[in-house]
Amino acid sequence: MYTIKEVADKMEVSEHTLRFWAKCGFFPFVKRDKNNIRQFSEDDLAWVKIVKCLRSVGTENKAIKRYIDLCVIGDTTIPERYKIIQSTKTKALKQMEILQNQLNLLDFKEKFYENLIKNNLSDTFNPINNRS
Repeated sequence: MYTIKEVADKMEVSEHTLRFWAKCGFFPFVKRDKNNIRQFSEDDLAWVKIVKCLRSVGTENKAIKRYIDLCVIGDTTIPERYKIIQSTKTKALKQMEILQNQLNLLDFKEKFYENLIKNNLSDTFNPINNRS
């Protein structure tokens, strides 16, 4: 069993975020000890992992709660959960495409500036250098 601090460290999520997610009902099976402290099992870590994944691509809390509720209901909800995962994957792929475009631009600018430094050139694209 893991404390919230241990889970936060292990899963690279803040304790505050974990507490918030717990209050949202994202961890339906987390137990509490005699001092009312949350105790996460290995299975609970799997819940944290999927919630973190869904949040990282911008899935709203309401949609995550729906996914969790479907999981708790059981296998009859597999088709709906499959659609949620497909939709989330599509969203993640679009985000990756945007990030790749940004990375490409940064690579271009990095090489551009390396060339300016290497050849002791002025930045002719900088409007400040084109003033008359």
